[in-house]
Amino acid sequence: MTESDCKGKIAIVGSGLIGQSWATIFAGSGYSVTIYDIDSEQVTRALANTKLTLERYEQDGCLRGKLSAHQQSNLICGSNNLKSCLQNALYVQECVPESIEMKKEVFTQLDEYCEEKTIMASSSSCINSSQFTEDLKHRSNMLIAHPVNPPYFLPLVEIIPAPWTDPEITAQTRSLLEEVGQSPITLNKEVPGFALNRIQYAVINECWSLLQSGVLSAADIDKVMYEGLGRRYAFIGPLETMHLNADGIVDYCKRYAEGAYNVSATFTPPPIKYDIPTAELVEKELRQITPTDKANERKQWRDSQFAALDKLKRGSN
Repeated sequence: MTESDCKGKIAIVGSGLIGQSWATIFAGSGYSVTIYDIDSEQVTRALANTKLTLERYEQDGCLRGKLSAHQQSNLICGSNNLKSCLQNALYVQECVPESIEMKKEVFTQLDEYCEEKTIMASSSSCINSSQFTEDLKHRSNMLIAHPVNPPYFLPLVEIIPAPWTDPEITAQTRSLLEEVGQSPITLNKEVPGFALNRIQYAVINECWSLLQSGVLSAADIDKVMYEGLGRRYAFIGPLETMHLNADGIVDYCKRYAEGAYNVSATFTPPPIKYDIPTAELVEKELRQITPTDKANERKQWRDSQFAALDKLKRGSN
């Protein structure tokens, strides 16, 4: 594939695992991708890793798009010059660490070098873009596009515009992400932690409480999710579950709302922090399931299961 055949240029700012994942997603749909990092050696490592990753996906039968792994790899290049990386980019995905100060610094540079119509999205997982774009000239082109790790197999992306984000930019971002095979949702307003992490933290908080109070072991708490709720929610969400578990959600509330309220009233408040003594107990138990020297193998197994589920879900839609 020649450069003239590409759909357009995507800039990835930050060459870690999330940046690499975004690169493979966009390349899979025929976009040329430039990965930027201040460290040229890190860029080299990122390019080598994306090539190996795409080859592995092709071998495993889970490569996205119509292009071969070789063709997709050829669409991805690297740079340690930010201005060059951003030149002619229609969309920028920032993937730097979760730090307000770092994001302020990066977006100030993006604001300086970007073109007038360039969309600039942050992969931030909890920090709203209003916290680091307020004083920037092109702030109406800036927003959050938060992926779920690993983005290649967990396609949800949370789009969160700032109060000053142009609605057309929000719509264009959603359209682009749908085009490349992700499954975006759009929050109507900013909220701390966005949607996924707010729901996730609510689950983790109750798991922590059940563990601290001695109700369940760590292994059995996890089993509640992967053998119960996780299987259910892999295909329908909690609200539709309520709807289908009765004669509609109104009937569900008439039957079960009082009981749900009474149980919820017994919940402990969220912990001020996830305390280290409890964390050490959990880690001791989890190390028996996955020893330290087997963690990478377990991660590879996890990703292969995500790939299988992703393939099933895409085929069932």
